[in-house]
Amino acid sequence: MNSASSPSSGNGKNNRVGVFRRLRLMPVVTMEEQEYKATYHAINQRRCVFEKAINARRCACEQSARFCLADREGVACKSDAGNEMCTELLNTLRRNARFTLRLMHADGPLPHAKEIRVQAGGLQGLQQLIDPDSDAPESVDNIYALTKAVFARYEGLQGLPLDRVMQAIVSFQGRRKSSRPLKPSS
Repeated sequence: MNSASSPSSGNGKNNRVGVFRRLRLMPVVTMEEQEYKATYHAINQRRCVFEKAINARRCACEQSARFCLADREGVACKSDAGNEMCTELLNTLRRNARFTLRLMHADGPLPHAKEIRVQAGGLQGLQQLIDPDSDAPESVDNIYALTKAVFARYEGLQGLPLDRVMQAIVSFQGRRKSSRPLKPSS
């Protein structure tokens, strides 16, 4: 390692930036990532708010349109009205899941695993509310139809029994990490 890249060399400011990047305290956004995001937003004018749950194969929607960009998948929404209903529903789920997820604030998107939990677990809980006689669903077949049914039954979201939905969020099990065999030491 040369002295220019050594953590103990050079002026203090550059040294701190390098330390912060190594510790992942400062997000490092490359030009490719900026270009990807610009292209993503140009292609996807109306992003599906339940994109993470759909990409995790936990939910599907009749109003969704999947697309591939580079090596990633995205999901667009074909309905303005549906997107507004889903946004209101997801914001309500996030706000009410704060205590459940041990968060102080839930004003925007959450960390990935918690966002999947709110989206997929919340939708599964809503499906149980709409169809209580069915078994606990592994996935939701149509987010748009479910959202319309929730808004119709509970006259918006005012009468929604969120305690039962929060139970589904708490009990939601994400994908389990696969255990990898240990490499033999040589």
